[in-house]
Amino acid sequence: MRTTYDSPLNSRYASNDMKYIFSPDKKFRTWRLLWIALAETQKELGLEISDEQIDEMKANADDINYDVAEKREQEVRHDVMSHVYAFGEQCPAARGIIHLGATSCYVGDNTDLILMREALTLVRSELLAVVSGLADFADRYKEMPTLGFTHFQPAQLVTVGKRASLWIHDLMMDLYDLDHVLSDIRFLGSRGTTGTQASFMSLFDNDHKKVKQLDNRIAKRMGFTEVYPVSGQTYTRKVDSRVLNVLSGIAQSAAKFSNDIRLLQHLKEIEEPFEKNQIGSSAMAYKRNPMRSERIASLSRYVINDAMNAAATAGAQWFERTLDDSANKRISVPEAFLAVDAVLSIYLDVAGGLVVYPNMIRKHLDEELPFMCTENIMMEAVKRGADRQALHEAIRVHSMEASANVKMNGGKNDLLDRIASDPVFELDRMSLKDLLEPSLYIGRAPEQVAEYLRNDVYPVLRKNRKEIERIIPHINI
Repeated sequence: MRTTYDSPLNSRYASNDMKYIFSPDKKFRTWRLLWIALAETQKELGLEISDEQIDEMKANADDINYDVAEKREQEVRHDVMSHVYAFGEQCPAARGIIHLGATSCYVGDNTDLILMREALTLVRSELLAVVSGLADFADRYKEMPTLGFTHFQPAQLVTVGKRASLWIHDLMMDLYDLDHVLSDIRFLGSRGTTGTQASFMSLFDNDHKKVKQLDNRIAKRMGFTEVYPVSGQTYTRKVDSRVLNVLSGIAQSAAKFSNDIRLLQHLKEIEEPFEKNQIGSSAMAYKRNPMRSERIASLSRYVINDAMNAAATAGAQWFERTLDDSANKRISVPEAFLAVDAVLSIYLDVAGGLVVYPNMIRKHLDEELPFMCTENIMMEAVKRGADRQALHEAIRVHSMEASANVKMNGGKNDLLDRIASDPVFELDRMSLKDLLEPSLYIGRAPEQVAEYLRNDVYPVLRKNRKEIERIIPHINI
Protein backbone atom coordinates (compact mmCIF):
# COMPACT_ATOMS: atom_id res chain seq x y z
CA MET A 1 0.00 0.00 0.00
CA ARG A 2 1.27 3.46 -0.91
CA THR A 3 -0.50 5.21 1.95
CA THR A 4 1.30 3.47 4.83
CA TYR A 5 4.96 3.21 5.77
CA ASP A 6 6.78 0.09 4.64
CA SER A 7 10.31 -0.60 5.86
CA PRO A 8 12.76 -0.27 2.93
CA LEU A 9 14.43 -3.40 4.24
CA ASN A 10 11.23 -5.21 3.43
CA SER A 11 10.29 -3.45 0.18
CA ARG A 12 13.73 -2.85 -1.38
CA TYR A 13 16.65 -4.72 0.11
CA ALA A 14 16.16 -8.05 1.90
CA SER A 15 15.69 -11.43 0.23
CA ASN A 16 12.38 -13.27 0.17
CA ASP A 17 13.91 -16.09 2.21
CA MET A 18 14.91 -13.78 5.04
CA LYS A 19 11.66 -11.83 4.91
CA TYR A 20 9.67 -15.02 5.27
CA ILE A 21 11.63 -16.15 8.33
CA PHE A 22 10.45 -13.04 10.17
CA SER A 23 6.99 -12.92 8.62
CA PRO A 24 3.82 -13.14 10.73
CA ASP A 25 2.84 -16.34 8.91
CA LYS A 26 6.10 -18.06 9.86
CA LYS A 27 5.73 -16.92 13.46
CA PHE A 28 2.16 -18.05 13.90
CA ARG A 29 2.74 -21.38 12.18
CA THR A 30 5.62 -21.95 14.58
CA TRP A 31 3.36 -21.12 17.52
CA ARG A 32 0.99 -23.86 16.42
CA LEU A 33 3.84 -26.35 16.02
CA LEU A 34 4.92 -25.52 19.57
CA TRP A 35 1.42 -26.07 20.91
CA ILE A 36 1.27 -29.43 19.14
CA ALA A 37 4.70 -30.41 20.52
CA LEU A 38 3.57 -29.42 24.02
CA ALA A 39 0.39 -31.49 23.79
CA GLU A 40 2.13 -34.52 22.28
CA THR A 41 4.78 -34.48 24.99
CA GLN A 42 2.26 -33.98 27.78
CA LYS A 43 0.32 -36.98 26.45
CA GLU A 44 3.49 -39.11 26.36
CA LEU A 45 4.18 -38.21 29.96
CA GLY A 46 0.75 -39.24 31.15
CA LEU A 47 -1.67 -36.34 30.91
CA GLU A 48 -5.21 -37.03 29.72
CA ILE A 49 -4.81 -35.88 26.12
CA SER A 50 -6.24 -37.98 23.31
CA ASP A 51 -4.98 -38.84 19.86
CA GLU A 52 -8.13 -37.24 18.50
CA GLN A 53 -7.22 -33.89 20.07
CA ILE A 54 -3.67 -33.98 18.72
CA ASP A 55 -4.81 -35.09 15.26
CA GLU A 56 -7.29 -32.22 15.22
CA MET A 57 -4.52 -29.74 16.06
CA LYS A 58 -2.22 -31.16 13.38
CA ALA A 59 -5.00 -31.02 10.77
CA ASN A 60 -5.37 -27.27 11.36
CA ALA A 61 -1.72 -26.38 11.96
CA ASP A 62 -1.26 -24.59 8.63
CA ASP A 63 -4.82 -23.35 8.17
CA ILE A 64 -4.60 -20.27 10.37
CA ASN A 65 -7.87 -18.38 10.77
CA TYR A 66 -6.27 -14.94 10.91
CA ASP A 67 -9.58 -13.10 10.79
CA VAL A 68 -10.72 -14.73 14.03
CA ALA A 69 -7.38 -14.06 15.76
CA GLU A 70 -7.30 -10.42 14.68
CA LYS A 71 -10.87 -9.78 15.79
CA ARG A 72 -10.20 -11.43 19.15
CA GLU A 73 -7.03 -9.38 19.69
CA GLN A 74 -9.00 -6.17 19.28
CA GLU A 75 -11.11 -7.33 22.21
CA VAL A 76 -8.53 -8.81 24.59
CA ARG A 77 -5.35 -6.93 23.56
CA HIS A 78 -3.21 -10.07 23.83
CA ASP A 79 -1.73 -11.65 20.73
CA VAL A 80 -0.94 -15.08 22.20
CA MET A 81 -4.33 -15.57 23.82
CA SER A 82 -6.01 -14.39 20.62
CA HIS A 83 -4.27 -17.13 18.66
CA VAL A 84 -5.00 -19.71 21.37
CA TYR A 85 -8.65 -18.73 21.00
CA ALA A 86 -8.51 -18.88 17.16
CA PHE A 87 -6.82 -22.30 17.23
CA GLY A 88 -9.44 -23.51 19.69
CA GLU A 89 -12.21 -22.37 17.37
CA GLN A 90 -10.82 -24.70 14.71
CA CYS A 91 -10.11 -27.49 17.18
CA PRO A 92 -13.13 -27.74 19.50
CA ALA A 93 -12.10 -31.13 20.84
CA ALA A 94 -8.62 -29.85 21.72
CA ARG A 95 -9.69 -26.40 22.91
CA GLY A 96 -9.19 -27.21 26.59
CA ILE A 97 -5.64 -28.54 26.30
CA ILE A 98 -4.09 -25.99 23.90
CA HIS A 99 -1.33 -24.03 25.71
CA LEU A 100 -1.89 -26.12 28.85
CA GLY A 101 0.29 -24.87 31.72
CA ALA A 102 2.26 -22.53 29.46
CA THR A 103 2.92 -18.78 29.46
CA SER A 104 3.06 -16.48 26.45
CA CYS A 105 6.84 -16.84 26.45
CA TYR A 106 6.51 -20.55 25.74
CA VAL A 107 5.48 -19.73 22.19
CA GLY A 108 6.97 -16.23 21.95
CA ASP A 109 10.49 -16.89 23.17
CA ASN A 110 10.88 -20.38 21.76
CA THR A 111 9.75 -19.07 18.39
CA ASP A 112 12.27 -16.23 18.58
CA LEU A 113 15.04 -18.75 19.22
CA ILE A 114 13.88 -20.94 16.35
CA LEU A 115 13.71 -17.99 13.94
CA MET A 116 17.09 -16.54 14.96
CA ARG A 117 18.72 -19.93 14.51
CA GLU A 118 17.17 -20.33 11.08
CA ALA A 119 18.12 -16.77 10.10
CA LEU A 120 21.71 -17.25 11.27
CA THR A 121 21.89 -20.41 9.17
CA LEU A 122 20.84 -18.41 6.11
CA VAL A 123 23.33 -15.65 6.93
CA ARG A 124 26.02 -18.31 7.28
CA SER A 125 25.37 -19.58 3.75
CA GLU A 126 25.45 -16.04 2.39
CA LEU A 127 28.66 -15.29 4.24
CA LEU A 128 30.35 -18.40 2.87
CA ALA A 129 29.20 -17.50 -0.65
CA VAL A 130 30.86 -14.09 -0.35
CA VAL A 131 34.07 -15.69 0.90
CA SER A 132 33.98 -18.05 -2.06
CA GLY A 133 33.66 -15.18 -4.52
CA LEU A 134 36.47 -13.22 -2.88
CA ALA A 135 38.68 -16.32 -2.80
CA ASP A 136 38.40 -16.62 -6.59
CA PHE A 137 39.34 -12.95 -6.93
CA ALA A 138 42.27 -13.20 -4.49
CA ASP A 139 43.69 -16.24 -6.25
CA ARG A 140 43.35 -14.65 -9.69
CA TYR A 141 45.19 -11.48 -8.66
CA LYS A 142 47.57 -12.78 -6.01
CA GLU A 143 50.63 -11.83 -8.08
CA MET A 144 49.52 -8.43 -9.46
CA PRO A 145 51.54 -5.69 -7.71
CA THR A 146 49.71 -2.60 -6.53
CA LEU A 147 50.44 0.31 -4.26
CA GLY A 148 49.86 -0.36 -0.62
CA PHE A 149 48.48 2.46 1.49
CA THR A 150 48.93 3.42 5.10
CA HIS A 151 46.98 6.52 6.17
CA PHE A 152 45.83 6.51 2.52
CA GLN A 153 49.37 7.57 1.63
CA PRO A 154 51.42 5.45 -0.78
CA ALA A 155 53.35 2.78 1.10
CA GLN A 156 55.19 -0.45 0.29
CA LEU A 157 53.73 -2.52 -2.50
CA VAL A 158 51.21 -5.29 -1.92
CA THR A 159 49.24 -7.24 -4.51
CA VAL A 160 45.62 -6.94 -5.54
CA GLY A 161 45.00 -10.47 -4.30
CA LYS A 162 46.76 -9.85 -0.98
CA ARG A 163 44.45 -6.93 -0.29
CA ALA A 164 41.45 -9.17 -1.04
CA SER A 165 42.79 -11.73 1.42
CA LEU A 166 42.38 -9.14 4.16
CA TRP A 167 38.69 -8.79 3.29
CA ILE A 168 38.37 -12.58 3.42
CA HIS A 169 40.16 -12.77 6.76
CA ASP A 170 37.66 -10.40 8.36
CA LEU A 171 34.76 -12.51 7.09
CA MET A 172 36.37 -15.73 8.28
CA MET A 173 36.57 -14.24 11.76
CA ASP A 174 32.88 -13.40 11.48
CA LEU A 175 32.16 -16.99 10.43
CA TYR A 176 33.97 -18.29 13.51
CA ASP A 177 31.94 -16.00 15.77
CA LEU A 178 28.70 -16.93 14.01
CA ASP A 179 29.36 -20.65 14.36
CA HIS A 180 30.11 -20.25 18.06
CA VAL A 181 26.91 -18.32 18.76
CA LEU A 182 24.81 -20.53 16.49
CA SER A 183 26.03 -23.70 18.18
CA ASP A 184 25.09 -22.28 21.58
CA ILE A 185 21.51 -21.22 20.80
CA ARG A 186 19.38 -23.54 22.88
CA PHE A 187 15.68 -24.06 23.50
CA LEU A 188 13.93 -22.25 26.33
CA GLY A 189 11.43 -25.01 26.92
CA SER A 190 8.37 -24.72 29.15
CA ARG A 191 9.44 -22.72 32.21
CA GLY A 192 6.31 -20.98 33.50
CA THR A 193 5.86 -17.46 34.80
CA THR A 194 9.13 -17.06 36.72
CA GLY A 195 11.16 -19.93 35.27
CA THR A 196 10.49 -22.39 38.11
CA GLN A 197 8.15 -24.67 36.12
CA ALA A 198 5.70 -24.54 39.03
CA SER A 199 2.63 -24.89 36.78
CA PHE A 200 4.05 -28.03 35.21
CA MET A 201 4.99 -29.43 38.60
CA SER A 202 1.32 -29.08 39.48
CA LEU A 203 0.20 -30.77 36.27
CA PHE A 204 2.55 -33.72 36.84
CA ASP A 205 1.95 -34.12 40.59
CA ASN A 206 5.39 -32.78 41.56
CA ASP A 207 7.22 -35.34 39.42
CA HIS A 208 10.54 -33.61 38.80
CA LYS A 209 11.68 -36.22 36.29
CA LYS A 210 8.62 -35.77 34.08
CA VAL A 211 8.86 -31.99 34.18
CA LYS A 212 12.51 -32.18 33.09
CA GLN A 213 11.58 -34.66 30.37
CA LEU A 214 8.88 -32.27 29.17
CA ASP A 215 11.51 -29.63 28.35
CA ASN A 216 13.93 -32.02 26.70
CA ARG A 217 11.35 -33.86 24.61
CA ILE A 218 9.71 -30.68 23.30
CA ALA A 219 13.16 -29.33 22.47
CA LYS A 220 13.97 -32.48 20.51
CA ARG A 221 10.67 -32.26 18.62
CA MET A 222 11.56 -28.71 17.61
CA GLY A 223 15.05 -29.65 16.45
CA PHE A 224 17.14 -28.69 19.49
CA THR A 225 19.48 -30.92 21.45
CA GLU A 226 19.74 -28.74 24.56
CA VAL A 227 17.68 -26.36 26.67
CA TYR A 228 19.00 -23.44 28.69
CA PRO A 229 19.75 -24.82 32.18
CA VAL A 230 18.13 -21.89 34.01
CA SER A 231 15.94 -18.97 33.03
CA GLY A 232 13.34 -16.54 34.26
CA GLN A 233 10.12 -16.40 32.34
CA THR A 234 12.16 -15.50 29.25
CA TYR A 235 15.48 -16.67 27.89
CA THR A 236 18.16 -14.17 28.86
CA ARG A 237 18.24 -11.22 26.48
CA LYS A 238 21.98 -11.67 26.38
CA VAL A 239 21.18 -14.17 23.60
CA ASP A 240 19.76 -11.40 21.42
CA SER A 241 22.78 -9.25 22.18
CA ARG A 242 25.21 -12.01 21.23
CA VAL A 243 23.36 -12.63 17.98
CA LEU A 244 23.26 -8.97 16.99
CA ASN A 245 26.94 -8.63 17.88
CA VAL A 246 27.65 -11.31 15.28
CA LEU A 247 25.58 -9.40 12.72
CA SER A 248 27.37 -6.20 13.68
CA GLY A 249 30.72 -7.91 13.11
CA ILE A 250 29.67 -8.93 9.60
CA ALA A 251 28.50 -5.36 8.97
CA GLN A 252 31.85 -4.01 10.15
CA SER A 253 33.71 -6.28 7.73
CA ALA A 254 31.40 -5.37 4.86
CA ALA A 255 31.72 -1.65 5.57
CA LYS A 256 35.52 -1.89 5.53
CA PHE A 257 35.37 -3.67 2.17
CA SER A 258 32.98 -1.09 0.76
CA ASN A 259 35.23 1.77 1.86
CA ASP A 260 38.24 0.18 0.16
CA ILE A 261 36.29 -0.30 -3.07
CA ARG A 262 35.03 3.28 -3.04
CA LEU A 263 38.60 4.57 -2.61
CA LEU A 264 39.91 2.23 -5.32
CA GLN A 265 37.14 3.36 -7.65
CA HIS A 266 38.18 6.97 -7.04
CA LEU A 267 41.72 5.94 -8.02
CA LYS A 268 40.27 4.23 -11.14
CA GLU A 269 42.11 1.03 -10.23
CA ILE A 270 39.18 -1.25 -9.36
CA GLU A 271 35.47 -0.68 -9.89
CA GLU A 272 32.34 -2.36 -8.68
CA PRO A 273 30.16 -3.76 -11.51
CA PHE A 274 28.28 -1.18 -13.55
CA GLU A 275 25.31 -2.23 -15.68
CA LYS A 276 25.12 -1.26 -19.36
CA ASN A 277 22.07 0.97 -18.87
CA GLN A 278 22.79 2.01 -15.30
CA ILE A 279 22.58 5.73 -14.49
CA GLY A 280 25.32 6.97 -12.18
CA SER A 281 24.03 10.48 -11.60
CA SER A 282 20.86 12.39 -12.45
CA ALA A 283 22.91 15.49 -13.30
CA MET A 284 26.31 14.20 -14.43
CA ALA A 285 25.69 11.56 -17.06
CA TYR A 286 29.34 10.55 -17.31
CA LYS A 287 29.58 9.42 -13.67
CA ARG A 288 29.95 5.83 -12.46
CA ASN A 289 29.16 6.22 -8.78
CA PRO A 290 29.96 3.22 -6.52
CA MET A 291 26.35 3.02 -5.42
CA ARG A 292 26.47 -0.67 -4.45
CA SER A 293 29.41 -0.12 -2.12
CA GLU A 294 27.76 2.98 -0.74
CA ARG A 295 24.64 0.96 -0.01
CA ILE A 296 26.72 -1.64 1.78
CA ALA A 297 28.23 1.12 3.90
CA SER A 298 24.84 2.66 4.62
CA LEU A 299 23.10 -0.55 5.66
CA SER A 300 26.13 -1.75 7.61
CA ARG A 301 26.15 1.43 9.64
CA TYR A 302 22.53 0.75 10.56
CA VAL A 303 23.33 -2.78 11.76
CA ILE A 304 26.34 -1.64 13.79
CA ASN A 305 24.17 0.89 15.59
CA ASP A 306 21.21 -1.49 15.89
CA ALA A 307 23.34 -3.91 17.89
CA MET A 308 23.25 -1.35 20.70
CA ASN A 309 19.50 -1.92 20.97
CA ALA A 310 20.01 -5.52 22.03
CA ALA A 311 22.83 -4.60 24.39
CA ALA A 312 20.75 -1.90 26.08
CA THR A 313 17.72 -4.19 26.28
CA ALA A 314 19.74 -7.00 27.88
CA GLY A 315 21.02 -4.62 30.51
CA ALA A 316 17.58 -3.14 31.22
CA GLN A 317 15.80 -6.34 32.25
CA TRP A 318 14.37 -6.59 35.79
CA PHE A 319 14.52 -9.82 37.76
CA GLU A 320 12.60 -12.68 36.11
CA ARG A 321 10.72 -10.67 33.49
CA THR A 322 9.91 -7.16 32.31
CA LEU A 323 8.11 -6.16 29.14
CA ASP A 324 10.20 -3.21 28.01
CA ASP A 325 12.12 -5.61 25.78
CA SER A 326 9.17 -6.65 23.62
CA ALA A 327 8.51 -3.65 21.38
CA ASN A 328 12.21 -3.02 20.91
CA LYS A 329 13.23 -6.56 19.97
CA ARG A 330 10.26 -6.94 17.62
CA ILE A 331 11.99 -4.27 15.55
CA SER A 332 15.71 -4.50 16.27
CA VAL A 333 16.24 -8.24 15.80
CA PRO A 334 14.36 -8.80 12.51
CA GLU A 335 15.59 -5.52 11.02
CA ALA A 336 19.21 -6.40 11.82
CA PHE A 337 18.83 -9.73 10.05
CA LEU A 338 17.09 -8.18 7.04
CA ALA A 339 19.80 -5.53 6.77
CA VAL A 340 22.68 -8.03 6.98
CA ASP A 341 20.91 -10.24 4.45
CA ALA A 342 20.82 -7.24 2.10
CA VAL A 343 24.43 -6.32 2.83
CA LEU A 344 25.69 -9.81 2.01
CA SER A 345 23.58 -9.99 -1.13
CA ILE A 346 25.11 -6.75 -2.42
CA TYR A 347 28.57 -7.78 -1.22
CA LEU A 348 28.28 -11.01 -3.22
CA ASP A 349 27.23 -9.06 -6.31
CA VAL A 350 30.14 -6.64 -6.00
CA ALA A 351 32.75 -9.30 -5.18
CA GLY A 352 31.69 -11.41 -8.15
CA GLY A 353 31.88 -8.53 -10.63
CA LEU A 354 34.89 -6.45 -9.61
CA VAL A 355 36.59 -4.81 -12.60
CA VAL A 356 40.38 -4.40 -12.37
CA TYR A 357 42.28 -1.85 -14.47
CA PRO A 358 45.91 -3.05 -14.64
CA ASN A 359 47.14 -0.04 -16.64
CA MET A 360 45.89 2.42 -14.03
CA ILE A 361 47.43 0.31 -11.29
CA ARG A 362 50.75 0.35 -13.15
CA LYS A 363 50.49 4.09 -13.78
CA HIS A 364 50.19 4.76 -10.06
CA LEU A 365 53.02 2.32 -9.38
CA ASP A 366 55.28 4.14 -11.82
CA GLU A 367 54.49 7.46 -10.14
CA GLU A 368 55.53 6.24 -6.70
CA LEU A 369 57.96 3.38 -7.29
CA PRO A 370 61.05 5.61 -7.70
CA PHE A 371 60.69 6.70 -4.07
CA MET A 372 60.19 3.14 -2.89
CA CYS A 373 63.17 1.64 -4.68
CA THR A 374 65.70 4.17 -3.31
CA GLU A 375 67.02 1.68 -0.73
CA ASN A 376 67.70 -0.86 -3.48
CA ILE A 377 69.34 1.88 -5.56
CA MET A 378 71.56 2.79 -2.65
CA MET A 379 72.57 -0.84 -2.10
CA GLU A 380 73.40 -1.28 -5.78
CA ALA A 381 75.53 1.86 -5.77
CA VAL A 382 77.37 0.69 -2.63
CA LYS A 383 78.17 -2.59 -4.41
CA ARG A 384 79.81 -0.50 -7.10
CA GLY A 385 82.03 1.28 -4.59
CA ALA A 386 80.04 4.40 -3.65
CA ASP A 387 79.96 5.82 -0.10
CA ARG A 388 76.70 4.95 1.70
CA GLN A 389 76.51 8.15 3.76
CA ALA A 390 77.02 10.32 0.70
CA LEU A 391 74.41 8.28 -1.17
CA HIS A 392 71.89 8.66 1.64
CA GLU A 393 72.23 12.43 1.67
CA ALA A 394 72.04 12.64 -2.11
CA ILE A 395 68.87 10.52 -2.19
CA ARG A 396 67.31 12.68 0.53
CA VAL A 397 67.98 15.88 -1.42
CA HIS A 398 66.89 14.44 -4.77
CA SER A 399 63.71 12.95 -3.22
CA MET A 400 62.69 16.29 -1.72
CA GLU A 401 63.28 18.08 -5.02
CA ALA A 402 61.39 15.44 -7.04
CA SER A 403 58.50 15.52 -4.58
CA ALA A 404 58.34 19.32 -4.81
CA ASN A 405 58.30 19.09 -8.60
CA VAL A 406 55.26 16.81 -8.42
CA LYS A 407 53.35 18.72 -5.74
CA MET A 408 54.19 22.32 -6.55
CA ASN A 409 54.70 22.23 -10.30
CA GLY A 410 52.36 19.40 -11.25
CA GLY A 411 55.30 17.76 -12.94
CA LYS A 412 56.28 14.12 -13.20
CA ASN A 413 58.32 12.20 -10.69
CA ASP A 414 61.83 12.80 -12.08
CA LEU A 415 63.75 11.25 -9.19
CA LEU A 416 65.39 8.60 -11.38
CA ASP A 417 66.56 11.22 -13.87
CA ARG A 418 68.14 13.18 -11.04
CA ILE A 419 69.88 10.07 -9.68
CA ALA A 420 71.07 8.97 -13.11
CA SER A 421 72.66 12.40 -13.71
CA ASP A 422 74.39 12.46 -10.30
CA PRO A 423 77.93 11.01 -10.60
CA VAL A 424 77.95 9.95 -6.93
CA PHE A 425 75.72 6.99 -7.83
CA GLU A 426 77.60 5.75 -10.86
CA LEU A 427 74.32 4.29 -12.22
CA ASP A 428 72.92 4.93 -15.68
CA ARG A 429 69.22 5.00 -16.61
CA MET A 430 69.26 1.37 -17.83
CA SER A 431 70.72 0.12 -14.56
CA LEU A 432 68.03 2.00 -12.66
CA LYS A 433 65.30 0.57 -14.87
CA ASP A 434 66.23 -2.96 -13.79
CA LEU A 435 65.49 -1.93 -10.21
CA LEU A 436 61.99 -0.74 -11.08
CA GLU A 437 60.42 -4.16 -11.52
CA PRO A 438 57.39 -4.06 -9.13
CA SER A 439 57.60 -7.78 -8.35
CA LEU A 440 60.86 -7.06 -6.49
CA TYR A 441 58.92 -5.13 -3.86
CA ILE A 442 55.90 -7.30 -3.01
CA GLY A 443 57.63 -9.55 -0.51
CA ARG A 444 55.78 -12.81 0.11
CA ALA A 445 52.37 -11.45 -0.87
CA PRO A 446 51.61 -14.08 -3.57
CA GLU A 447 52.80 -16.91 -1.32
CA GLN A 448 50.85 -15.54 1.64
CA VAL A 449 47.65 -15.51 -0.41
CA ALA A 450 48.20 -19.01 -1.81
CA GLU A 451 49.00 -20.43 1.62
CA TYR A 452 46.06 -18.72 3.30
CA LEU A 453 43.59 -19.93 0.70
CA ARG A 454 45.01 -23.45 0.69
CA ASN A 455 45.31 -23.88 4.46
CA ASP A 456 42.46 -21.82 5.90
CA VAL A 457 39.85 -20.88 3.31
CA TYR A 458 39.39 -23.69 0.80
CA PRO A 459 39.00 -26.43 3.45
CA VAL A 460 36.12 -24.47 5.02
CA LEU A 461 34.51 -23.82 1.64
CA ARG A 462 34.75 -27.48 0.63
CA LYS A 463 33.30 -28.61 3.93
CA ASN A 464 30.33 -26.26 3.42
CA ARG A 465 29.78 -26.76 -0.30
CA LYS A 466 26.08 -27.57 0.08
CA GLU A 467 25.45 -24.46 2.15
CA ILE A 468 27.20 -22.28 -0.43
CA GLU A 469 25.28 -23.88 -3.29
CA ARG A 470 22.12 -22.72 -1.54
CA ILE A 471 23.26 -19.24 -2.66
CA ILE A 472 25.55 -19.96 -5.63
CA PRO A 473 24.79 -23.13 -7.64
CA HIS A 474 27.65 -25.04 -9.25
CA ILE A 475 30.61 -23.51 -7.46
CA ASN A 476 34.19 -24.52 -8.15
CA ILE A 477 36.28 -25.00 -5.03
